[in-house]
Amino acid sequence: MVMDTFMTTTRVLPEPDIYLYTSVSTPIPVHASILVSASPVLENMVMSHKIIKISGVPYRAVIAFLRFLYSFRCTEEEMEKYGMHLLVLSHVYMVAELKRRCVKEVGEHVTEESVVDVLQLSRLCDAPDLYLKCVKMLDEQFKKVERTEGWQFLQHHDPQLELDILCLLDQNDNRKKRLMKRKKQEKVYMQLCEAMECLEHICTEGCTNVGPYDVELRKGREACTKFGDTCQGMQALIQHFATCTMRNSRRCMRCKRMWQLFRLHSSICHHHDSCKVPLCRQIELKSQQEKRKDDGRWRLLVRKVASAKAMSSLFLSNTNSELNKF
Repeated sequence: MVMDTFMTTTRVLPEPDIYLYTSVSTPIPVHASILVSASPVLENMVMSHKIIKISGVPYRAVIAFLRFLYSFRCTEEEMEKYGMHLLVLSHVYMVAELKRRCVKEVGEHVTEESVVDVLQLSRLCDAPDLYLKCVKMLDEQFKKVERTEGWQFLQHHDPQLELDILCLLDQNDNRKKRLMKRKKQEKVYMQLCEAMECLEHICTEGCTNVGPYDVELRKGREACTKFGDTCQGMQALIQHFATCTMRNSRRCMRCKRMWQLFRLHSSICHHHDSCKVPLCRQIELKSQQEKRKDDGRWRLLVRKVASAKAMSSLFLSNTNSELNKF
C-alpha cells in the first residue's frame, strides 16, 4: 500500500482516521494525531475541516513529506530529487526541522542553472541563509548565470526581480569597493603609525646611523630589527633634512615630507616637554600661538593615526602577556 511507504515508525499506530488529498485521484489514509503533532498548520486544517489537501507539488514529494512527519527521516534520493518541493511544504506547514534540512540540502546542490529559481524560492520561503548563498553565487558567477535559461526566463517574465537582483549586485560591488578603499586607508594609517614609532625610536634610543646627541652610536652596529626598512628610510630622510639647503623654503619634497612627519608626531604626542623628537615642542607652541585651525582632513588623519597607534600598543601588550605565560 502507498501508506506503507511512509509509515515506517517504531510506534504502534491505530488505523488511519483521516484522508489526505493530492493531485492524484486516490486519497492517502493518514493519522490525524501524527499530522497535528508535527505541524500547527495541519492541526488547524484537521480541527477546522477534517479534510486535508496538498496540491501544487509532485505526488512523490508529498509522500516524502509524510515520511518525515511520521519518522523524521527523508532518503537522500528524496532530498536530492524533491528538496525544493519539500522546502516549500516545510515552510507552508511550519515544519521547522525539515525546513532546516532542506535549506542545507538545496544550498549544497545549487548551481548556475538553478540559482535564479532557488533565489526566488528562498525569498518566498523566508530562508535568509539560502538567499545569501544564492546572492554570493550570482555575484561571483554572474557572467555564467546570465547565459542560462533561468535568467533569460526571468528577464521575460519577472523584470522586477531582475532589477532587484541587478541592484543588489551593484550594492555588493559598491560595498566591496568601499571595503577595499577602507583597507587601503587603514594600511596607510598603520604605515604612518609605524613611521611615528620609528621616529620616536631613532630620536630616543638611536639606531645604526642616526640618534640623539646624548647616545653614542657604535660603528658596525647591526641593522635595526625592530622596524627594518622603515627605520633605514627614516634615518636617510632625517640625514637629508639635517643637511638640505632648501629645507626652510619648502621646495624640497623630501624635506616637506619630513616637516609633515614632525607635525604629525607633534599632533599626537602627549609629552611635548620631555619629548626628544626634534621640533616637537616648537611645533606645538607655534600651533598654540597662531591658534591655527587644522583642516578637517588633517584632524581626521591625526585621529586615525593615533587610533592605529593605540591599537598597535594594545596588540603588543596582549602579545607580551601571552608570551609571559610560557
